[in-house]
Amino acid sequence: MQHRKIQHTPVAVTELGFGASVIGNLYRVTEAHVASAALDTAWDAGIRYFDTAPHYGLGLSERRLGAALRDRPREEYVVSSKVGRLLVPNAHPRGVDDEGFVVRDDLRRQWDFSRDGVLRSLDETLERTGLDRLDIVYLHDPDDHWRQAADEAMPALAELREQGVVGAIGAGMNQSAMLARFLRETADVLMLAGRYTLLDQSALDDVLPAAQAHGKSVVAVGVFNSGLLSKDRPAEGMKYDYQDAPTDLVRRALAIAEVCERYGTTLPAAAIAFPRTHPAVVNVTLGMRTAEQVRRNVELHARRVPDGLWDELRAQGLIRADVPTTSEERQPRRS
Repeated sequence: MQHRKIQHTPVAVTELGFGASVIGNLYRVTEAHVASAALDTAWDAGIRYFDTAPHYGLGLSERRLGAALRDRPREEYVVSSKVGRLLVPNAHPRGVDDEGFVVRDDLRRQWDFSRDGVLRSLDETLERTGLDRLDIVYLHDPDDHWRQAADEAMPALAELREQGVVGAIGAGMNQSAMLARFLRETADVLMLAGRYTLLDQSALDDVLPAAQAHGKSVVAVGVFNSGLLSKDRPAEGMKYDYQDAPTDLVRRALAIAEVCERYGTTLPAAAIAFPRTHPAVVNVTLGMRTAEQVRRNVELHARRVPDGLWDELRAQGLIRADVPTTSEERQPRRS
C-alpha cells in the first residue's frame, strides 16, 4: 500500500488508515478476538497507520491496539493518539459509559488542555498501549477550549516535536474553521472529520486552502458521513452526521450513487476516493470493527474511480464547482 508524507515531518502514512474507535466498543460490544482479527487483517493488507484516543472506550481502544502492535517491527507502522481528555476515577459510576461506548464507567473523561494535562495524557497513553512512542499526537475536539488549547496544549506538543519525542502534531475535530487556525500557526497535520466528503465540501472554505498555502497535510475521516455514503444505494433511515439523514440529502446521495454506477464504480468506493483528489489530503482513515469490514474497505480503496466521475458530479451540481478533479499535483509518494 502506498505511503504519503506528512509535509515537513519525518512521518509517512499509508493512504488508508485504521480508525480504532470502534474496537473500543463504540455503540456495541466488540469481542477481543474480533478486534484482534480486524487489526491482524489490516496489517496483512498493508495498512500501517493506526489512530486511537483515550476517549475511545475509556482506554479500551488504546489497550487493544497496543496489544496487536506490540510485537510488530516498530519502524514499520505509525500510531496516532490524542490529548485533551484525561481519564480519571469516576466517583459516581452507573455501570456503563454514557458517551457511546459499551464499557464500564469506573473511569470518566476530564477535559484538560493544560501543559501538565497533555504530558500526563501522553504518559498514560504510552502505558496503556505499551508502545515506546507516538508518531502523531492530535488535540482532540478542542472546540470549547480554544484558549487553553492554543496557549498551553499546542506549545507543549510543539516542544515535544522539537525534541524528537513525537514526529508530527495537530488537531482533530468536526468543524473546519478552528482547524484552519491551527494550521496557520503550529500544526503539521489535521484530522478533518466529515467536512470534505461527497456531501460536504465546506473545508474548501478554510482548512484545505490553508493547508496548501502553508505546506501542511490533512487526514480525512468520517468520509461516509456516519453511514449515508457507506452503501451502494442510500435509503431513508440511514444516518448523516450521527442523526437521521434529511430526505434531501438522501436524494442527493442517491443521485451521486446513480452517477457512480454509470461510471462503473460505487458510492462507497467514490466516498473513499473523493478526499484523496485534493492535494493536501494524505490519508483516509476508516473505522473498522471486523476482519470482514477491513477486507471490504481495502477492496473499495483499491478500486479505480475514473477522474471523469468528478467532472460529471461537478457538471450536475452534485459537488461544488471548485472541487479539484484530478490529483496530478499530489504530494510525493513513498512506497
